[in-house]
Amino acid sequence: MSNMFSFLMKDRIVAPDNFNRWRIPPASIAIHLCIGSVYAWSIFNPALIKELGVVTSAADDWTLSSVIWIFSVSIVCLGLAAAIAGKWLEDVGPRCVGVTAACLWGGGFVIGSIGIMTHQLWLIYLGYGVFGGCGLGLGYVSPVSTLIRWFPDRRGMATGMAIMGFGGGAMIGAPLKKYLLDMYSKAPEYLGPEGSVSLITEGGRRFAEVAGNKIEVVVASASEAAQAGVYVVGTGNTGAAGAFLTLGIVYFTIMMLAAFQYRVPKEGWKPEGYKPPSVEESAAKMKTLNDVHINQAIKTPQFYQLWIVLCFNVSAGIGVIGVAKTMMSEIFGSAPPTSELASIVTATFAGTYVLMISVFNMCGRIIWASLSDFIGRKNTYHCFFVLGTILYLSIPFTASAVSVDPKVMYLVMFYAATMIIFTMYGGGFATIPAYLADMFGTMHVGGIHGRLLTAWSTAGVIGPVAIAELRSMSYNSSLKDLVDKIDPAAFVDKFGAPMSQLEELVSAKTVTISKLMEIAPAGTVDPTPSLYNTTMYAMAGLLIIAFFSNLFIKPVASKHHVENTHPEMKK
Repeated sequence: MSNMFSFLMKDRIVAPDNFNRWRIPPASIAIHLCIGSVYAWSIFNPALIKELGVVTSAADDWTLSSVIWIFSVSIVCLGLAAAIAGKWLEDVGPRCVGVTAACLWGGGFVIGSIGIMTHQLWLIYLGYGVFGGCGLGLGYVSPVSTLIRWFPDRRGMATGMAIMGFGGGAMIGAPLKKYLLDMYSKAPEYLGPEGSVSLITEGGRRFAEVAGNKIEVVVASASEAAQAGVYVVGTGNTGAAGAFLTLGIVYFTIMMLAAFQYRVPKEGWKPEGYKPPSVEESAAKMKTLNDVHINQAIKTPQFYQLWIVLCFNVSAGIGVIGVAKTMMSEIFGSAPPTSELASIVTATFAGTYVLMISVFNMCGRIIWASLSDFIGRKNTYHCFFVLGTILYLSIPFTASAVSVDPKVMYLVMFYAATMIIFTMYGGGFATIPAYLADMFGTMHVGGIHGRLLTAWSTAGVIGPVAIAELRSMSYNSSLKDLVDKIDPAAFVDKFGAPMSQLEELVSAKTVTISKLMEIAPAGTVDPTPSLYNTTMYAMAGLLIIAFFSNLFIKPVASKHHVENTHPEMKK
């Protein structure tokens, strides 16, 4: 078996003397563009939580909190796979790892499509979450150490170019996913306006009498469907299954072609005209001329300080990315129909917002990583944490202000703040490999980077959980406050059940804040824009902790250098 796949191994892909090193970045970017589409996961959220109802969520549809965990699982598996496979990457080389990543990422989408078609959520978790997440991890680390060796003169720029692709994956993935969802979608059977259909409420669910038969239905408002009224559950298609299957095939093909472009430089190769920095120059920017073995690196305090730096920087952004489209719609989409915001913040605008997150995420990776070559990695992270804390704290102010006075100015402030945040989020990922090379040398930087990505796995839980749980607490509190202001008779007339059945009605998604606002007294402030305020305060707190972790980082002690721990590996 090993002989069968020997053409993938490291010793078979050593580049010839006349090899152009600039062939490596495009291959790296191509793979990262494919796996980077994970950042556009929020495009699938509206479809998955309406898979049965299509126009609005049905009682048996998956909830948002259960769906966003798929994204979390994929990020957890990314970090674990990268940590486990980091040393394997150093042994077998980037081509073998890239091919494996293509099989896992593409195959994960195919399995996920089966889960959607059969309405088995666990299959989506297994396919996209576990297999796809492992493909993410392998694809992510596959080019890092190779690029650092090909570009010793521009470590930050080189890793920034590749990881730029990961940040830009959603730029292509978001419109592509939206196009496929629209192409495969099918509207459910329409029974007519709400007032013309005889509706029954049982156990929080809505049913309609059709030809003597009782069938489950959903009632969609004008903001949820092109034609408000009653629709039959299970008769339409969101297009999610077809989109998953198509993407799996496309991503597999592109990643396989890119993986076969990988080459590694000969031992001792240096770019023409390159002169390694002197001891004084290295010390000035906290760059080491020594190497630290991968197993020794995790015994140093610097590894764990950098782990905290990456984990908390990622946690502060990843939860927002997972619900970006939903958050934009909830904060600004509830503006009165007569306001300027109502005509601006449409479904298309929210989709474009996800696209722009990808653009700024991508640009931040190359800009901040390249800048770190000049101002140093430590100073770059100081910028992330100081500026990021200020920007996160500005979001609750903007959200609270827009709920009282829906002006376009607040939308501009929110947009600008979040886009700058996402440049620093992406910049943190792109700068960390070069930071590791500066601290631990280049000998095992790929493997050390893989192990550090367990911080990403942890952040993949902290961020979305914080968003989901804190938002859920705010949502339930706001919903109860609204109910207290509503006339009981109006409530029964709207939902066909008394307030005493509120818990069942909320569980079945019959009662929501948006539907309560339709019968709320005049002058009632919509609480939807402020649902994320507590979360933003928590994210700012994480950045403050990360700032101090970065502040106290010092060069690795000489006792950890490879010549003192593994003398047989001394250069």
